[in-house]
Amino acid sequence: MTPVVSRSNVLKVSAELKNTLETVGRKERFSHSQRLFQEDGGNVGVFLVTKGKVCMSVKDLPKLDRTFVAGSLLGLPSTFTSHPYSLTATAMTEVDVVHVSQEEFLRIMKEQSELCREAMEMLGREVSFIQGALSERRKQLAARKFPLSEALVS
Repeated sequence: MTPVVSRSNVLKVSAELKNTLETVGRKERFSHSQRLFQEDGGNVGVFLVTKGKVCMSVKDLPKLDRTFVAGSLLGLPSTFTSHPYSLTATAMTEVDVVHVSQEEFLRIMKEQSELCREAMEMLGREVSFIQGALSERRKQLAARKFPLSEALVS
């Protein structure tokens, strides 16, 4: 596996959000290298990591891989928008999670405004990262298609 950038505090949840998700979610275990969800895959909700490490990655951009640990909430953008996941989440160790379906997560967000605010702040940070990653991918693809134009710009 390629080196992974660690920015695991970006998606850390508060004790209150953690307790709420643990109350409504389903505990699941993933073995090393197993995928929690995949880029372009349909949404199945959010995943609160309770044990282990998860790598979030964007296809063909390994330098943007990030590691997330216990307390991290994964899958927010897709769960809020109902679009396919824009990243792949892969267990780097044995991982325990609390899986909360999209329907249940959105119900909590509607009913508990303070938890919704917290999730929206995390969502903003994650969307900023995803936009940067996708912009990087477009640049790489353009450089492959038009290598001469990239050399002229440099």
